[in-house]
This record gives sequence, C-alpha cells and structure tokens, in this order.
Amino acid sequence: MALRKDPSLQAELIRWCKEAVIDESHALMLINVPAHTDIADIEEVMEALKVLGRVRVRDTREGPTSRFLLVLCESKQVIDPTSLPSEVSPGERKEPWTVIAVQPRDSVTDPASGGFTERLAKFLMEEGKSLSDVQALLTPRSTTDSSPESIIRAVGEILEKAVKHPNDANAYRRLRTFSAIVPTPPGEKNMETWIEQARLMITECECSEKEKRRRIIESLKGPALEIIRAVRFSNPESSALQYLEALESTFGSSESGEDLYFKFRLMRQSTGETLSEFLRRIEKMLSKVVERDGVQPELVDKVRIEQLIRGAVNSDIMLLQLRLRERKSHPPSFLSLLKEIREAEESEASRHRMSAKAKSIQYREDESQHLCHPGTKG
Repeated sequence: MALRKDPSLQAELIRWCKEAVIDESHALMLINVPAHTDIADIEEVMEALKVLGRVRVRDTREGPTSRFLLVLCESKQVIDPTSLPSEVSPGERKEPWTVIAVQPRDSVTDPASGGFTERLAKFLMEEGKSLSDVQALLTPRSTTDSSPESIIRAVGEILEKAVKHPNDANAYRRLRTFSAIVPTPPGEKNMETWIEQARLMITECECSEKEKRRRIIESLKGPALEIIRAVRFSNPESSALQYLEALESTFGSSESGEDLYFKFRLMRQSTGETLSEFLRRIEKMLSKVVERDGVQPELVDKVRIEQLIRGAVNSDIMLLQLRLRERKSHPPSFLSLLKEIREAEESEASRHRMSAKAKSIQYREDESQHLCHPGTKG
C-alpha cells in the first residue's frame, strides 16, 4: 500500500498522463512488466479486472532495468483506487505486476511531514514533476545544500526550461486548399491527405496557437469553412486541433480511435498477398488509428510488428528467416522493416528464377543429347 502512495511514483504517473493527454482518473501505471510482453496480452490481463472495463495500453517506458517495462494504461471507466488491487497476476509462475493509480490529493502526502517539504511535494505533483527533477538540476557544489532557497532556485529552473517561446515568423509550407466537396475538385486535397498535413503542421510548428488557427482557416473554403465558422462562433477559444476534430467528425468516418484499434487487431494476410503488401496495408490502417488517438505514437513500432506476426498467416517461413518474433522487444521502424521484407522477397524471387533457369538449361541439354543420339535409351 505504501508503494501505491509513493509521492515520486504518483508524480511520475501524473506527469506521464499530461504527456500522453490522458485523464488522471482513467489512468494507471504498471510496474515490473517483462520487456517481451505483448501489448495485447497486457490489455487482456487488465481487462480481466471487472472494475476497469475495457483497457488500452497508451505508452511504455524502460523500467529500472532493460528487462522490465513501465506501462501506462487507460481505462474506459473512472478508476476507484480503493477498489483496485495493488498487484495483478499475469499467470501461474509469473511475477505479479504492481498497479499504481492516482490517489486523492489529500491521501498522497504524509500529514506528519508538514511544513515546506509537504507543500513542495504537492506543488511538484500538480506540475507533473518529482524531487528527482529538482535534484538533477542542483550543481555538484550544492547537492548537499537542501535549504529552501536552493530548492526554489532548482524549481525555477525547471519551470524556465519548460517554457517555449513561440516563433510566428518561422517558415512553413502552406496547406493546400480544402473544401470537403466530393469528389475532390482539381487543385484541392482530399480529406485524409489534408488532415494528415494539417496535423503535421500543428505538431511540428513552434508557432503560437493563434497562428496555427490562422493557417488552417486560410486553407479552407466552402462547407469546410462554414463548419469552422460555426465552431468559432460557439467557442472563440477553440484550438487548432479542435478545428480538425470538428472537420473530421463532420466529413470523415464516424469510427472512434478505439473502434479502429480493435478493427486493426483483426487484420489478417489475404491469399496471394505478399508480406510487404500486408505490411503496407497494416501501416495505412495504423496511421488512421494513431490519428484518432487509438494508439500512442511511441507504441507504433511495437504494435505494428505484433500485428504483422499475428496476421501473417501465409508467410511463416519468411517470419522465421527475419527472426521477427525474437525482435518484438526492440522492433524496427516501418521503413527499416519494409526494406528487410522487400530484400527477403527479392532474394526468394531470385532463387526461384535461378532454379527455373537451371531446370530450363538442363531440359534443353537433355533434348539436345536425345537428338544427337536418337537410339540412346534413357
């Protein structure tokens, strides 16, 4: 129970929730999960807890050693820490996983500690930081200095480093026109392509939120612009991301990221489909899942290779050749994986061509010998 209320673990979970944009009341962190564990297996174990309902793995990080993971999960239901077990068992003869959930603010700190230390721990927790962040900023000369003044200076450095100054003048490639008219008029981008480019601009551009909104609005016309005008009228402070969500909900597919994720998990290789073709089909679907927040970007490599192995029903020999099952804990990127598979497919095709050529040459030689010696019996 003490581990579940550890201030450093609570701060780590809260900070992780902010980075992954997850509601704290729906989040939990698993400790001591073996590094080779599949995401689907983790979700299955956690969904066995009826108090959680449907559970999704949103992110993973290396634990105290490379043999273990820290896993961030999101529950569909609001989590009641008092009804949550401190550990879950993944199966017989396996070490249990420790479960950490965000505790009520008044139960995290020890009332006996009191004073400045208690207030500092509470402040750091609310900011998604921990005491280790403060200690990391203290110079070697001042590591033994634990006075309030030195700690306040370190906290100030944390907040200063967290601030990013906007740069509205940075160069960018202007978004193409989008009107949401079907079929797509000449010179415009279709819904899927435009949304992808707009999301990339929002993610990569360091300009202000106001500038991001302006760039989106200037690329819209027709029905798409009418929707954004309605959004601005109802909420003038809507973000650029909310603009995209409004356009997707109006003109795009109605499937949620969660629905797309479970559809992704059912993908299987078709008859006659090469492994590289199946991988490209997986990647296209996985991109949609990520766009709808069905999977965290940090997990795409792991999720991709797991589904490739799970769904490649016609390529067992090639999976063995590439040793993909042994590489699940450290999966390659999409481009690296595609390159490996294409090289393996080309090598296999070359062997077939050489074998066919050798058989053809042998056949012609046999025919030639037969014509030269018609009386020879073979």
